[in-house]
Amino acid sequence: MIDDIWVDPAVSALRPDFAVLVMGVYGMRNGPTDDRSRAWLAEAADAAVSAEDPKVEAWREAYRAFGAKPQRTRPSVDALVRRMPPPEINLVVDAYNAISVRHGLPIGGEDLAHYEGTARLVRAAGDEPFEVTEKGEPAVDHPEIGEVVWRDDRGVTCRRWNWRQCVRTRITEETADALFLLERLAPMSLAELEAAGTELAELLRAITPGVRIESRLVNHG
Repeated sequence: MIDDIWVDPAVSALRPDFAVLVMGVYGMRNGPTDDRSRAWLAEAADAAVSAEDPKVEAWREAYRAFGAKPQRTRPSVDALVRRMPPPEINLVVDAYNAISVRHGLPIGGEDLAHYEGTARLVRAAGDEPFEVTEKGEPAVDHPEIGEVVWRDDRGVTCRRWNWRQCVRTRITEETADALFLLERLAPMSLAELEAAGTELAELLRAITPGVRIESRLVNHG
């Protein structure tokens, strides 16, 4: 599945330094936050990068490059490092949020049971559906023309590169098979990106011993 994931050349032209480590994880047994994942979050908070770290600033620059205002819609890692310790969601989300703040690295998680077709990072046409919840009710929004978005065959799965995920593919306590997207810009090195992936795999194996994990680096259009 991860072999088909691609980045549109229009995105690579915007930020030639962009790379994403994609991880397919199969057979997870997720569950609610517990003392173990709470400790992961607390330890990560102690070691977290600041909002002024060059790795976080790189994402604000990337947002400005496609017309977004990062003070209004913050890159995911920027928003997360401003909330210490990170919020408790569930075991798997706690695991990747801990890795995210420790490395200054945006990480997205997608439930493959609700994914349709191939994941790809593109510049939006503006008419793609983005499924959200407004005032407790399902609703459909749309990205702006030229916005950088992750999408599948059904619609946008994450707006503004990594700002907000759609409701449909978010990871829940019932998620068994997932796709993780670890997104890198300079000055983060590819070696640190790979190290973060290894750390995430270790936490996922702590949650589910024997879980199957495959990964691939995608760094060009």
